[in-house]
Amino acid sequence: PGAKLQLDAAVIAARQLGVQLLDFSAGTAEALPGAFEAAVKGRAGAVLVAQTSFYFGLRAQIIALALKHRLPAMYGLPANADAGGLMSYGPNDSEYYRQAAVLVDKIFKGRKPADLPVEQPLRWELVINMKAAKALGITVPPVVLLQATRVIE
Repeated sequence: PGAKLQLDAAVIAARQLGVQLLDFSAGTAEALPGAFEAAVKGRAGAVLVAQTSFYFGLRAQIIALALKHRLPAMYGLPANADAGGLMSYGPNDSEYYRQAAVLVDKIFKGRKPADLPVEQPLRWELVINMKAAKALGITVPPVVLLQATRVIE
């Protein structure tokens, strides 16, 4: 889903949890440093990075900015944690792309995209990057580590 849909869902979840959510979205790569500076000035305790192709393409810059500003960040795809991000919760990357390939194959074989059912990922992963946690000075609670699908040492 788009960043706006994800933000709307995060606002609802934050409200239910009694957590204040601040929106520091960046619409361009050049705006990212300013968004992180605003988050620090706004006393953000963490960052939730929307799962979009825009942010995924800028993951190295976002991970570096999160580390520079010492902000724990959560991402939507395991590839972000693999790239050095603190943690991710989302669909298994391999399965996600495999499902896309199956849909593309069906379209190439003549199926109309409008006739294909919407498919949801079947496997979700919680990935914790302990290198990033150490760099941020964060102790990951054992209960979180026990729930992780994978821990990067």
